[in-house]
Amino acid sequence: MTKEITSQLVGSADLNSKYMDKYEIVCDMGEGFGKWKMGPDEEIMPLIDVANVACGFHAGDYNIMKKMVKLAKECNVKVGSHPGLPDMMGFGRRKWAIDPEDIYNMVMYQTGALKAFLDAEGMPLNHIKPHGELYFYVERDIEVMKAVLRAAKVFGVPVVGAKNYNYERIAKEMGVDLIQELYVDTDWSVEGKLVPVAQSRDKNPEIIYESIIEAGTYDKITSFDNKDVPLNFGKNPFMLCLHSDMPTALGNIKAARKALDELNAKKFS
Repeated sequence: MTKEITSQLVGSADLNSKYMDKYEIVCDMGEGFGKWKMGPDEEIMPLIDVANVACGFHAGDYNIMKKMVKLAKECNVKVGSHPGLPDMMGFGRRKWAIDPEDIYNMVMYQTGALKAFLDAEGMPLNHIKPHGELYFYVERDIEVMKAVLRAAKVFGVPVVGAKNYNYERIAKEMGVDLIQELYVDTDWSVEGKLVPVAQSRDKNPEIIYESIIEAGTYDKITSFDNKDVPLNFGKNPFMLCLHSDMPTALGNIKAARKALDELNAKKFS
């Protein structure tokens, strides 16, 4: 009998504790191109624990990748690849129909480029985290999900994704670890699905702080229609993901750092 899943947020997050001993902030970084800059990377990097570095398709280039890796090393920040769809004009957030084998090759290509810069600095590749529309493509298309997981298996690293029962199950079947993360600068539905950035309500630092405290204290978050959404992280820490391209990004991350430091002191010190 098939198990009915009423929320994608059910399931275990025990693998989080394999990789983290406290709550961590992960942020999308290096999302500019050439002389065009998106987020305040230099101000953000010292405040976070993990960086998802753009690999050149939705944003980023070889100069920016090198700069982000060196900056992360200076700040003792772990680095993962942030591959996206080949769509700079749409910042990787428009829907594309792409064959799963092409997705696999794109993730391999982009991650390999970033890993070269990490190797040059003597730093390990921490994870793979799909960007933007690819992130949602993975969740709605099992073959695309498998393509990303195959690439992660080649590199021998976990994948980072939103807490998701099916993602967790398929990753386990394929022998790939899934680190399950939490967003608070975009909305969630009561079914446990992440609302795309363009459709989410605006979030400010005060809302960010309160949402993190709620999540860490009560293991739940409030949906876009003001309903309780159980997160089911249990006693495991979560990786908190924030966007660097939002107007209030630096303030959001400062508020998040304050909230997580308070939670870590209470729960994991």
